[in-house]
Amino acid sequence: MQPFTIVSGAAIPFMRANVDTDVIVRIERLTSLPKDQLGPFAFESLRYLPDGSADPACILNAERFRHAPFLLAGDNFGCGSSREGAVWALMCLGIRAVIAPSYGDIFYANCFQNGMLPIRLPLDRIEALAARCADGSALTVDLRTQTIQCSDGGPQPFAIDATRREALLGGLDAIGLTLRDDALIRAWQDKDRVQRAWAWNSVRA
Repeated sequence: MQPFTIVSGAAIPFMRANVDTDVIVRIERLTSLPKDQLGPFAFESLRYLPDGSADPACILNAERFRHAPFLLAGDNFGCGSSREGAVWALMCLGIRAVIAPSYGDIFYANCFQNGMLPIRLPLDRIEALAARCADGSALTVDLRTQTIQCSDGGPQPFAIDATRREALLGGLDAIGLTLRDDALIRAWQDKDRVQRAWAWNSVRA
């Protein structure tokens, strides 16, 4: 998993509320495509016209936001079904962090398992960021200091769970975090084999 430390770039002011995972990526795309080919199909109902051409009115298609690493969104982003593919599609689109007031719980957890940073900020602070970034001006998100920096303002702090922050900084999913304690796990197993040999004999059987 790619670590997240400091990322800079444009931020798409996609200030919609209640964007569900089916809007982010349709379920049929997940059954027919590998995860690294989902980028063209992220938000496809919004990005494309009925004839398949790009909708010039869609902010996601604006040239100044091409390859933008940040998405600014409204309340309850990523609600709906438990679809890890929604995170995969966003990451294939180039998104490394989403900044929203609130998230669907499962989507929020899936972000951390795939190296994406979901930041929670009050709506008024996000709207201020959206106004500053509307012309394609860059943001810098520093997970080490837990700050967001605009080109024309001071750093803004954000909160994040300490364990999840550590995992993102190290590029570790849940399995990776567990394996850091491999020596402790093996020591416990060795001790338990002595104390409860019957349990380990039954496992081997």
